[in-house]
Amino acid sequence: MSATLIDMNLSHPWALIRSPIDMEVLLVLRGTTRPLTGREVARLVRAGWQPAVDAVLRRLAGEGVVRLQEAGNAYLYTFNREHLGAPAIELLAGIRPELERRRAEIAAWQVAPAHVSLFGSAARGDGDARSDIDVFVVRPARVAEDDPRWRAQLERLSDDVYAWTGNHAGLSEVSEADMGRLRRERPPIVAELRQDAITLAGPPPTKLLGATG
Repeated sequence: MSATLIDMNLSHPWALIRSPIDMEVLLVLRGTTRPLTGREVARLVRAGWQPAVDAVLRRLAGEGVVRLQEAGNAYLYTFNREHLGAPAIELLAGIRPELERRRAEIAAWQVAPAHVSLFGSAARGDGDARSDIDVFVVRPARVAEDDPRWRAQLERLSDDVYAWTGNHAGLSEVSEADMGRLRRERPPIVAELRQDAITLAGPPPTKLLGATG
């Protein structure tokens, strides 16, 4: 039996999402078409414990953005892709992939970088509003560190990241000549780049740093 109730407050449609757990639950349900129990949703969310997730599921079902079905003694939940708020939720869910797609901004640089990638919490997807967007940039060996065109590009990238996300950019810049030293000394950033980096320009970090330590 379907127990979906459309009771959306059209005068305050933004009230659909009231807390980070709301979005975490919606991201889990959005990622599959298979109905999930509350226990399954609670296991898959990155933050939130069972009673909190159950409360969110009940409220979102009441708003209609989540469909609820009885299955014996349990309830099954799915994301209602026909809901009026679904496109906005899809847009919010796609913000991180959209940041990755901004490769075109870097491709237009007057001085092409040897490599650019996202790493850290931005690449893992576990940051918050206070987290920097960590960007690893490799400067071509032929380009001086104080080259005005190069510095202007990095400043513009930093400004763009803040405008796109509201988070400050944490730029880690090295020269191509420094890559051998990084491979030898293996500071913590090397492990992060090998494991989580999302390449925006140039070869992948594993090619620059080697696949293993």
